[in-house]
Amino acid sequence: MVHRILLMIPQIMVLSFIVFLLAQAMPGDALTGLIDPNIDPMTIELQRERLGLNDPWYVQYFNWITGVVQGDFGQSFRFKMPVTELIGQRLNNTIALSFLTLVFTYIIAIPLGVISGRYHDTWKDRLITTYTYLGFAAPLFTFALLMLYLFGFNLGWFPTSGSVAPGMEPGGVDYTLSRIYHMLLPALSIALITTVATVQYLRSEIIDIEQKDFVITARAKGASEKRVYNKHIFRNSLLPIASFLGFEIVALLGGTIFVETIFSYPGMGDLFINSILARDFSVMTALVLLYGIAAVIGALLSDIILMFVDPRIRIK
Repeated sequence: MVHRILLMIPQIMVLSFIVFLLAQAMPGDALTGLIDPNIDPMTIELQRERLGLNDPWYVQYFNWITGVVQGDFGQSFRFKMPVTELIGQRLNNTIALSFLTLVFTYIIAIPLGVISGRYHDTWKDRLITTYTYLGFAAPLFTFALLMLYLFGFNLGWFPTSGSVAPGMEPGGVDYTLSRIYHMLLPALSIALITTVATVQYLRSEIIDIEQKDFVITARAKGASEKRVYNKHIFRNSLLPIASFLGFEIVALLGGTIFVETIFSYPGMGDLFINSILARDFSVMTALVLLYGIAAVIGALLSDIILMFVDPRIRIK
């Protein structure tokens, strides 16, 4: 365990270096296209010099990574505020949306996976398998647009933007219910697509475990079918699902990028897209680095969960 945690340090350092170089390779800088063309070019150049944009890339990287280690991601050129504070304002919304999506994902995936695996090669299995094939084929952003048009604009069942109704004061029950109401449609849009992989994993595991010797032995001893499925098949089939939980969380964070933009939901994904369009490099690099760190932590989290679910596995 300690070895894995220590290994994360060079991984994150290499990640930060790659992220910074990719940002530097983008055309223009934070001042490109955002300055009044009537301003004297010399003034603009002096501003670049003052901000250190003309420094060699290794000097800029050293200054940037030194600040990151201290929790300072720099200043947002667009929002005129510290990046750390800006991300902090959006982080809660993204975490809440990801958590609700994760709940929906497992509420949908586990029953469908169990039914599909237990009754494989029946009409129930074929119906669920058809849904998973459509889910694999459908791009998330296209499906989210369809959901927004159908249930937001056409039927008017859900709000089409924002994270809470205008004018509501934080802290009350109505405020909390309004936040959940605004998250329902984007969370369902993500869950209905991302759940298909979990359904297929669970189906395959159930079908495979049904052929194991310990299941055949349990049936030969006269154990009821309900006991065989609940104690032997279902419990063991959850092992790969548990091991993918960390990666699932990271995938949800990445999936919210486009969905938040489509639903105008003020989270980190919406902030990330806007920072790219505005060439707000300090925000963009900070978010990419945070997403990368989340991926590294997610891999470790999956191993830890699998270790607790299956004591035979040990993390070295």
